[in-house]
Amino acid sequence: MAEPVRELIVGGQKSGKSARAETLAARWLAQAPEHAAVLLATCQPWDDEMRERIARHQRDRALRVPGMRTVHVPYALGPALLAQSARHTLVVIDCLTLWLTQLRFPMDTPIQPETGVNTATALVNTAQAAMFLEAIEQAPGPVVMVSNEVGLGVIPMGAAVRAFVDELGGLNQQVARRCQRVTLMAAGLPLYLKGGSE
Repeated sequence: MAEPVRELIVGGQKSGKSARAETLAARWLAQAPEHAAVLLATCQPWDDEMRERIARHQRDRALRVPGMRTVHVPYALGPALLAQSARHTLVVIDCLTLWLTQLRFPMDTPIQPETGVNTATALVNTAQAAMFLEAIEQAPGPVVMVSNEVGLGVIPMGAAVRAFVDELGGLNQQVARRCQRVTLMAAGLPLYLKGGSE
């Protein structure tokens, strides 16, 4: 069996990241009747606006990729990836940015304003990230991951935000090293940073 394809899709807000992931999932499902696809959705419905956003995405996704089922995974992403991955199952993770946000800024944990870090939370983040990176390598089927590129603007104000930008950039780099293909999306168009086009 050939090594499963792992792809990281990065880009800004509304750059076409999720649309590309859905296109890859639809293409995978159309290739063979035994193929399956599952979305690991990391977003949590914290407020009414986010609940409506999630509902809208679910409706739209059901039309675009009707064969893809959804599993909500706000925290334990590594174990969920290994549980859902199989030789004939493509796993889409959308998105790493929200996953890291929820790990880094849990609703019930205070952040130290001078450093932007809660020590206990940071230890959990390190363990969760290590499990996730190992799961990417161990997954028996193809994996498509979506993440934001947030380091193209001005240096953000506030220690917490600067620490988050650094951490996400580091996570993206580690994930990219484990992928055969890395795609940057801009204005709905893909730029292949690693691995070339399909």
